[in-house]
Amino acid sequence: MNNEDPRAALMLDWLSNDLSLAVDRFEPASSDASFRRYFRIYTKGTTYIVMDAPPDKENIEAFIKVAKLLSVPGVNVPTIFQSNLAHGFLLLEDFGTTCYLDSLKPSNADHLYQRALDSLFQQQTHIALDNLEIPYYDRPLLMRELGIFEEWFAMRYLNTPIPEPLRTGVNELLITSALEQPLTFAHRDYHSRNLMDLGNGKPGIIDFQDAVIGPITYDLVSLLKDCYISWPKAQIDHWRNGYFQRLLQHGIIDCSQAQFKRWFDLMGLQRHLKAIGIFARLHLRDGKSAYLNDIPRTMDYVTKNCTLYPELSEFAGFLNQQVLPALRRTV
Repeated sequence: MNNEDPRAALMLDWLSNDLSLAVDRFEPASSDASFRRYFRIYTKGTTYIVMDAPPDKENIEAFIKVAKLLSVPGVNVPTIFQSNLAHGFLLLEDFGTTCYLDSLKPSNADHLYQRALDSLFQQQTHIALDNLEIPYYDRPLLMRELGIFEEWFAMRYLNTPIPEPLRTGVNELLITSALEQPLTFAHRDYHSRNLMDLGNGKPGIIDFQDAVIGPITYDLVSLLKDCYISWPKAQIDHWRNGYFQRLLQHGIIDCSQAQFKRWFDLMGLQRHLKAIGIFARLHLRDGKSAYLNDIPRTMDYVTKNCTLYPELSEFAGFLNQQVLPALRRTV
């Protein structure tokens, strides 16, 4: 095993010798779009999850810090039982194998999404921003994320660079919209693959280590315009408008419904452009080509959003005339 997977051997040594756990067996639980891996550990009729986060590539302390922030009423994150910061391991509560993406169907979507929206509301109203030691979703970070679309998708994957004046104009529009929104705690990947269906109402929330202080609509659009599953426009509008009324009634925002929708749409455009770039990067750099299957759904969000606002008409033309034909040629 040492030759095949030295980190798995190191993990088992920690569990067995340092924690005195009798490991009956273990198996991969999941992997994600980073260098983290997760293993399910079976020991004396109990299961745990071990996060494997190589210290030279991942920040395990950020996960611990954000888990503490999320310890608020109505929010369900896995208990951290033990940690090994030196080697990059965490022993976590096992939330099972069923994520929202596995469970969602038209007949239960409203129930599951309302529970996810309840949890999001608790995060946005109970986590005080004062002295919160996590990064801000500031201009440099927003710019870097938009650059992922340009570099990895437009240039490297499609060989179709965006004209500089167009790219600059779109980026400025999206960044300005993001920065004018009220700030809140933002999970940053609040979607169907990171919400576990525990069968008891509240979703189990995972993969929150990249949380930031960011725009009020970011997690909402991540949830409702998910890169991995899509819903009819009328259903998305219903969920968004209901959440807007909830924020308004509690004094979290003070804006019109039209303004909130614009923030939501443009935040979604920023996020979806970034996601498309990440999917291309995962394919080109990391050999994780399955994510290419999620590009058409995500690009559909992008093209539809661009038809809603006149200032995006030139970008819509570029996408329809150059990007989409180039994308079709890759299939």
